[in-house]
Amino acid sequence: MDATTARDIILAPVVTEKSVSALADKKYTFRVAKKANKIQIAKAVEEIFGVKVDKVNTISMKGHLRRQGRNEGYTSDWKKAIVTLTKDSKTIEFFDGMF
Repeated sequence: MDATTARDIILAPVVTEKSVSALADKKYTFRVAKKANKIQIAKAVEEIFGVKVDKVNTISMKGHLRRQGRNEGYTSDWKKAIVTLTKDSKTIEFFDGMF
């Protein structure tokens, strides 16, 4: 992942009940590229949103079983990152109206 941009690493925000409740602690959840590491994720979040990252936790999510009629298969595996900002960092504006 040498020649990738920050937008290639951070794919989408994850907005669930659990992730929205963690916003008060300055913890933001994103769907990220599967091959991205914690350092790349931290630099990408700092570049895109202009904030200071304290730490990054990553989770490899397994795809879910889905059925349509008698056919069944799995959705794609993906990677989730929970990014914790420093105490003196500003918040991410995208998430401000969610809690």
